[in-house]
Amino acid sequence: LSAGEARSRLKWADGKTIKNEVDLQVLHLLGPKTEADLEKKPKAAKARPAPVEKQKAAVVENGEVGTETRSLLEQLRGEALKFHKPGENYKTEGYVVTPNTMALLKQHLAITGGQVRTRFPPEPNGILHIGHAKAINFNFGYAKANGGVCFLRYDDTNPEKEEEKYFTAIREMVEWLGYQPYAVTHASDYFDQLYTWALELIRRGQAYVCHQKIEEIKGHNPPPSPWRDPPVEESLLLFEDMRKGKFGEGEATLRMKLVMEDGKMDPVAYRVKFTPHHRTGDKWCIYPTYDYTHCLCDSIEHITHSLCTKEFQARRSSYFWLCNALDVYCPVQWEYGRLNLLYTVVSKRKIIRLVETGAVRDWDDPRLFTLTALRRRGFPPEAINNFCARVGVTVAQATMEPHLLEACAREVLNEQAPRAMAVLEPLKVTITNFPAPKALEVLVPNFPADESRGFHKVPFQPTVYIEETDFREEADKGYKRLAPGQPVGLRHAGYIIAIQNVIKDASGHVIELEVTCTKSDVAEKPKAFIHWVSEPLACEVRLYERLFLHKNPEDPSEVPGGFLSDLNPDSLRVVCNALVDSSVLSARPFDKFQFERLGYFSVDPDSREGKMVFNRTVTLKEDPGKA
Repeated sequence: LSAGEARSRLKWADGKTIKNEVDLQVLHLLGPKTEADLEKKPKAAKARPAPVEKQKAAVVENGEVGTETRSLLEQLRGEALKFHKPGENYKTEGYVVTPNTMALLKQHLAITGGQVRTRFPPEPNGILHIGHAKAINFNFGYAKANGGVCFLRYDDTNPEKEEEKYFTAIREMVEWLGYQPYAVTHASDYFDQLYTWALELIRRGQAYVCHQKIEEIKGHNPPPSPWRDPPVEESLLLFEDMRKGKFGEGEATLRMKLVMEDGKMDPVAYRVKFTPHHRTGDKWCIYPTYDYTHCLCDSIEHITHSLCTKEFQARRSSYFWLCNALDVYCPVQWEYGRLNLLYTVVSKRKIIRLVETGAVRDWDDPRLFTLTALRRRGFPPEAINNFCARVGVTVAQATMEPHLLEACAREVLNEQAPRAMAVLEPLKVTITNFPAPKALEVLVPNFPADESRGFHKVPFQPTVYIEETDFREEADKGYKRLAPGQPVGLRHAGYIIAIQNVIKDASGHVIELEVTCTKSDVAEKPKAFIHWVSEPLACEVRLYERLFLHKNPEDPSEVPGGFLSDLNPDSLRVVCNALVDSSVLSARPFDKFQFERLGYFSVDPDSREGKMVFNRTVTLKEDPGKA
């Protein structure tokens, strides 16, 4: 469908928007040129596509296509975002100024020296996903772009769901994306101070102990608490009883006296939990909530810009209220739009269900969009960062197609992944007039478009293996590969092979070809060049497709049976007896290659001596059926 046809059918749509979208889709459909393209038409070299981060971004919220995407650092400089300067919090619309504000800001500047400070505050109860990548890039990137620092702070206030493996994996993924935290902190580092401030909040008449059940105070219109206005001394004693474990779980909470922007009244500050904490052990049986902890930890660390996703906008008023109620430094909370991806689920609960039902192996199954899964599949961190840059810093939620992330991966891998040859469905080929008494060595460029980046050697002997699909007994119109009467070139070898004899098994299946070879410089140029292997290594190759069949597997209008009913039965195909050339023998887990004519592949951690395992990251070009 051309842009003109699209405009005629979509008369209500903006023409410029349609043109931008068509241009973008053509780019992703065709992708960057491959070495095969270059070999077929050596004189028709064309300029490579612009780097991904400079291509037009498709921010598909409400179907809108964004403008030319600037680099992430350009987008995140303070003047570009119109954020306040450190110490000028009071200039932000909606910021609450109290008689103590200016003195507190002066103290803050004395401590920070006017430095930008941000934080990335994940809960250590699950693995980070693609949406977190935007948060990491925004928080760390904004600090870097403005000469500041970013804290990695674990919001470890829910001991029931926290595990050490999540702490480790979160930091590992932050560093994998290329960021180093200024400091690694925990909300639990400040439990003593938070408790002291809770006592002060009660003394100021701004908090009270409530005995309503959690079920009673859920929602936006719960009945008022009959315990809202007790004497301060009574609330202090009750809160002390909570700390000493004299109330059971759910029997008492500490609540703050305020109405939030969404109408929620008196949010909970502390609740009783008789669960040992991974860092503080049995010291506490009361734990602070997010609404209480978050802004106060930001204050303690003198964060200048508290960057949160849009759903936390309803908590902004409580953020300002609590800092001011205690007369402590108050940072500024800024909200931005979440990053969502189609054809996937990212909630911890749903991923756990996928693991429990055997639909995926674990959190790092390459069909998921957790960061550990993307790393295992072979996505370079630069591609994920470029993808986040293309999405941009938007207030509106961005819902993206997976093929846009895949396009970013192709762009990076085209520059980073050395070439190798592999055969997924091997067909044995015997060269009957092999030109040497023993195996030859063929020099293969690691990057054919730039031979200055080196070569590797592969053996070439009378027995080679080609893809079964590169041979047909009868050549249809348009078919250019090997067939009787239709020779092909062997990539990089300098030889052209022609069919001499076709050998079949008892069932009529072709099991071997006998061919003759001719030097390519004396033979007529063939219609095609194909890849091959000789003296290869056996390997396993895992080919991945989308895990879900529908764009929104969690949407009951699209998938009435629930997300587990939407699983794609063909999301994983394992090729057990693939062959790869010996140049990859020393590769380690997560090393990446372009298997010529097949796609980009990464070494899986399941690899062992004698049997390498490769994951297909992406194909060389986008499948038009997925776009």
